[in-house]
Amino acid sequence: QLPITNNQLPTPKLNVLSLVAWGGVGKSTLVNKWCERLAADNYRGARRVFAWSFYSQGTSERVTSADLFIANALEWFGDANPSQGSPWDKGQRLADLVRREKTLLLLDGMEPLQSDFEGGKVQDPALATLIAELARENSGLCVITTRVKVADLESFPTTTRAIDLEQISAEAGRALLRVGGVAGADADLEQQSRDFGLHALALNLLASYLHEIPGHHIANASHIPDLDVPLDEGKQPRRVMAAFAARYGESRKVDLLRILGLFNSPADKDALDAVRAAPPIANLTAHVQEISDADWWQAVSRLRRVKLIAPESKHRPDTLDAHPLVREHFGKQLKQEYPAAWREGNNRLYEYFKSATKELPNTIEEMTPLYAAVMHGCQAGKHQEALDEVYCRRILRGDQTVFSWRILGAFGADLAALSSFYDEVWSSPTTGDLTQHNKASLLNWTGFCLRAVGRLTQALQVLQHGLEVAEPIEDWGNGAFITRYLSEICLTIGDVAKAVDYGKKSVQLADLSGDGFLQLSSRAGLADAQHQAGNLAEAEDVFREAEKMQKARDPDHPILYALQGYKYCDLLLAQGKYQEVKDRAIQNIKIARERNWIGSRAYGYLSLSRAHLMSGERGDDFTHVPDYLEQAVDGLRQAGSLEYVPRGLLARAEYYRITRALEEAKRDLDGALSIAMRGGMRLFEVDCHLEYARLYLTLRPPLLKGEGKEARAISPSLLGEGRERSAREHLAIAKKMIDEMGYHRRDADVKELETKVS
Repeated sequence: QLPITNNQLPTPKLNVLSLVAWGGVGKSTLVNKWCERLAADNYRGARRVFAWSFYSQGTSERVTSADLFIANALEWFGDANPSQGSPWDKGQRLADLVRREKTLLLLDGMEPLQSDFEGGKVQDPALATLIAELARENSGLCVITTRVKVADLESFPTTTRAIDLEQISAEAGRALLRVGGVAGADADLEQQSRDFGLHALALNLLASYLHEIPGHHIANASHIPDLDVPLDEGKQPRRVMAAFAARYGESRKVDLLRILGLFNSPADKDALDAVRAAPPIANLTAHVQEISDADWWQAVSRLRRVKLIAPESKHRPDTLDAHPLVREHFGKQLKQEYPAAWREGNNRLYEYFKSATKELPNTIEEMTPLYAAVMHGCQAGKHQEALDEVYCRRILRGDQTVFSWRILGAFGADLAALSSFYDEVWSSPTTGDLTQHNKASLLNWTGFCLRAVGRLTQALQVLQHGLEVAEPIEDWGNGAFITRYLSEICLTIGDVAKAVDYGKKSVQLADLSGDGFLQLSSRAGLADAQHQAGNLAEAEDVFREAEKMQKARDPDHPILYALQGYKYCDLLLAQGKYQEVKDRAIQNIKIARERNWIGSRAYGYLSLSRAHLMSGERGDDFTHVPDYLEQAVDGLRQAGSLEYVPRGLLARAEYYRITRALEEAKRDLDGALSIAMRGGMRLFEVDCHLEYARLYLTLRPPLLKGEGKEARAISPSLLGEGRERSAREHLAIAKKMIDEMGYHRRDADVKELETKVS
């Protein structure tokens, strides 16, 4: 039963509900029946209902984007220009339209747009923005059905809920067995349902297993042996899988299931053929290597009948898939009992995926086979080769290029690939054939990617472990990178003193390494930490030293650029050197365009827009600021580094406040604060509270009297009583956090605001 009672939509505390279960459990049927009941009751308070199935976009190819849905939904909800703007902007506009009135939004079959490599993260930026925004604030309800839990919703535990439809009641279990043709008394069917964990998959498989026994009686269920497997690892469904395997013996069916156990996602025909190729692999392909396609598909059909393999996909008919627990069960059995077959099967997939795309892919879609190759290479025991030949050479394209990060922003996909090098995720890289230097590099890269996706606590732990690995072997290069990242993370989470200490250590290790880039980048990191600590003179000295090194290394590009350039511009803005920042930002943007660095281009536009805002200029130059800000915010989002998105949102909120677009200012502030609080980014929390105080002070009655028409367009939440009280509350929070963290760069902002609220 869906959580809607008393003829009302849920309170705003439940904004998004996701129904998660494997194909065939009945998610879509459940939602359709529920909607029929709602329709008969005038939708119980919903003013609008919009439903979309992501499998309705065609039957000849896999759904890879939400463009058609976004376009149709924007038009239906009344957007004036559905094709205008970036994907993030479209997602934001659609969210604003959806929550304008109490709306029931139904999104069916969303798994094609979720990443196999990122734990169910929504890949389409417009759809991801829509879902996150509705999770944050929604007057109605969004219902999602999917085979895979939506990772994007995990950051909103109080406003979202995921219901696992594979856990059912004893009565439902009895009905499921009865529909499957199982004979026996109702009480016996319900008892066996409980004995098999009330797990829908286990009971579906049990019904199929018993149906092949004459009489189909429930009493035969008691003969299925127990398994020494924890309940939370699928003990009950795996009991039935083991019983099927024992019934089939060494056969085509078992070989086929073991082959699927090599995969962590749907297996296409070419990949399956690569595993089945000659010569046969004992205990894996011996029974299927030489059979005809007709015999192969006959075995597939029989396994589909007993529900061990998923039904044929009309979108990808040559692809085979199975419930993740089925793949995991037969994969673990193969790895434990027949390790040679496990390694050789993965080795064939490693070789297949290495050649399944161009040598140097240019898009995330083209890169996906290489991520799969890394995983299978590690499973085959070829950790060093997978690291050197695939991850470093073809995915990163070298330490200085880091293509997948700078160009694609594929931090989540890289994290999934990097996890293959760990026996236990993020503890320590495998004890296989990797050198200590490689282990330090892996910990370095892992920490960087964890930081980029906003998992700062995990990033700290990984990087600290990386430093413990790097220092004893005098790997000063990795040590310098790691301590620089540690400094930046400590700064973000609000430990400014420790950020300065790590920054100083990074400079020391970089000098020991003799690497020119590390020497200048570590100094830029230290200078930024000094700036945030309020030590402006020290910060300026170190920035100048870094830039002197930059000029010596690359006379054609004598100024600091990319993130280092942004940090220096941040200091220059604090010193009122607006024209210098504009000139530097234009040069930064030019360099970033030449090298196609998305994030660096965004930093340039962010510096440029802030320089115009802070200089207080008006006229033609100021009119370009919205475009600069859009380029900055969208670029930071596209770059995939969540840590820097609040910078763009805060700058845009300031622009909206100055230009009296107060609703938009609050929206961006809410978004920035949400990201900051979820990621533990305390420095950005302070900046948000300071900007909230400025926003509420902007709304004081004298201003509103002179702008009556504009004021009437502002929501009651901004026009309510106690605006100055709200400003004081936000200022008090900011002041307390600044004192706790040593974020003394903001002392002047606090003093200025205190004069306005006194």
